[in-house]
Amino acid sequence: MVPQLAIQTGSALHDLERRILASSTDIEHWFRARWQDHTPPFYCSVDLRNSNFKIAPVDTNLFPGGFNNLAPAFQTLCVQAVMTAIDRICPDARNLLLIPENHTRNLFYLRNVARLATIVHQAGLNVRIGTLNPEITEPTLIDVPDNAPLLLEPLHRISDRVTLQPVVARGAIAAMPAFDPCTILLNNDLSSGIPDILRDVTSQFVLPPLHAGWAVRRKSQHFAAYDDVAEDFAALLGIDPWLVNPYFGVCREVNFHERTGEECLAQNVSMLLERIRAKYQEYGITDEPYVVVKADAGTYGMGIMTAKSPDDVIGLNRKERNKMAVVKEGMAVHDVLIQEGVHTHEKLDSAVAEPVVYMIDRHVVGGFYRVHSSRGIDENLNAPGMHFVPLAFEDGCTTPDHQADVSATPNRFYAYGVVARLALVAAAYELERTAPQD
Repeated sequence: MVPQLAIQTGSALHDLERRILASSTDIEHWFRARWQDHTPPFYCSVDLRNSNFKIAPVDTNLFPGGFNNLAPAFQTLCVQAVMTAIDRICPDARNLLLIPENHTRNLFYLRNVARLATIVHQAGLNVRIGTLNPEITEPTLIDVPDNAPLLLEPLHRISDRVTLQPVVARGAIAAMPAFDPCTILLNNDLSSGIPDILRDVTSQFVLPPLHAGWAVRRKSQHFAAYDDVAEDFAALLGIDPWLVNPYFGVCREVNFHERTGEECLAQNVSMLLERIRAKYQEYGITDEPYVVVKADAGTYGMGIMTAKSPDDVIGLNRKERNKMAVVKEGMAVHDVLIQEGVHTHEKLDSAVAEPVVYMIDRHVVGGFYRVHSSRGIDENLNAPGMHFVPLAFEDGCTTPDHQADVSATPNRFYAYGVVARLALVAAAYELERTAPQD
């Protein structure tokens, strides 16, 4: 199932796709050169928007939680990519400790944990699941629909290592020995802070690193790195970097409850809208420009609003301010990213859709569409009421067909894979730049 996209031959998007297809050899060489000097995150997902004149990432998640939404056909790609990553990070690894979010009642997320554990196990590693959930004080089985139950175990610290204690047989729980992993894989974005049990772990690999979590990470840092990547890539293709890059600004010390920082927000909204209007005029685009105001730290589609005028961020009512003031785990919002809004002109069964591309190490391993039947082309789709279409991508976004039209499905998906990997490179830059100094 492939979304319908109205596109005109000769449009900016058609030219961009043509250049990407014609330059695929140079593009792949460009990526290989980046990976010689930079280490990709262990995994990553990127939300893309296709506006019919540009393809751009609007969010990059370093703790992807939707592996259950990938088509089963992508399982082999995922396994091979995990093998590649582990061989580079810890070639002698036998044991991997997976630490998920504390969402023991979120069945969709638990399916993701089950799929991720299966992928790692098929890559040749013993996998057990440790939890940061303070309510789980002993090994606990959690039922997962259409999967075997997951055994969640409380974490244990021995010196500078995070381990699991032996499991005593009890009911449906089998006895297991103590577990001392080489590698710790976080599928928990640390929104509530870095727990003490994970601090100063020096003799194990922690993936992604702790500073990738939202306790430290900022979206503005990522998109600043993406600016550099987009400029470099655009020079390679001879294109305007704006065609793959959304403008953005930042406001610090915003307090929605106390109505402070509104002037900064209004100024940034006005500035970005003027820059976008100039580009729209340059390319003959008739869509109405807009911006997205979002918390600079956080995920799950929380703390997000759109604006088409500076007036839209002045004098917010109580409901709007409450919506923007707090995000996941009760984190208060003080830093705000103002990002160019990218319309999505893709639809599935008349519902607005956007592609999400998944990567492990440097490899695209598949993707799906986020679909929302009650949202518009200029609205956030990561909201209640969304659903996912896991069979949308017919391959892993890595095999262009040079004999087909540039807008043929394999070629459009290849373009998506290219832009997603630009965000992956930016994430590598970001993690290097924000790493704690020894």
